[in-house]
Amino acid sequence: MIEEVEEITTTKLDELVKVYLTIRNERDRIEAERKAQIKELNDELAVLEQTFMATCNESNAKSIRTTHGTVIRKMTERFTVNNGDSFRKFVLENGAVDLFEARIHQGNFKEFLKENAADGLPPGVNVRSEFTEVVRKPTN
Repeated sequence: MIEEVEEITTTKLDELVKVYLTIRNERDRIEAERKAQIKELNDELAVLEQTFMATCNESNAKSIRTTHGTVIRKMTERFTVNNGDSFRKFVLENGAVDLFEARIHQGNFKEFLKENAADGLPPGVNVRSEFTEVVRKPTN
């Protein structure tokens, strides 16, 4: 590991970039290997979950207790919008704004700020800006 950053020369910076890229490549290799292992385990779990679902369906059971644990058939629901304009109209007509989640679309908001720069930030909105470092591999 690099303990202390001394006076940086171009040669020294070149070496540090080389070390950085070596570490990043090793990290990426380990992450890829780990992702492959996790995918394999998830595939095995999916097969077992299908077996559990089929067993619950065949016996019309909500749960099945075993000595090692209980299999529970659980219903989950996710709601999606297939017509945004109709849904927004419904929300406004019914005063049901709590049906929305509060978050800002980053790209659209940046564009809005460019077009309305003189107005500054709208009420209730904060901005956090920070620099990050990016190291790219050399191109041929």
